[in-house]
Amino acid sequence: MSRPNAQSMKPATAAKKLDVYLPATPEEFQANAITRDELAALQADPPQWLKDLRKNGPHPKNLVAAKLGVSIAGLTRGGVTEALTTEQIDAVLADKPDWLVAERESYQNVLAEERRLKALRAEKTR
Repeated sequence: MSRPNAQSMKPATAAKKLDVYLPATPEEFQANAITRDELAALQADPPQWLKDLRKNGPHPKNLVAAKLGVSIAGLTRGGVTEALTTEQIDAVLADKPDWLVAERESYQNVLAEERRLKALRAEKTR
């Protein structure tokens, strides 16, 4: 990887842009700044480690929440504080614990309210 400069980013930023869990990335990725060109290359032609992370995890909280259909706060309320693998996410979905059912319903209500407010704002601007 490269040295930090104005055109590079911290590994945490690059991991976020790649939608991967930083502690699960290779040491070389974690230890070095990533240039925009290197990030683009990783996105265009992902190496095997990146393909494996995206497929099997562990996944960052934002992806775990999206796969479970809840908010990140809902994950925390449900006791999920660590990154989960795809297998663990599938197990939670199959088990359907009470917290997941409640958080999914709550999250859908929030999304519906956000859509309603957006439509109301759009109507007012006409």
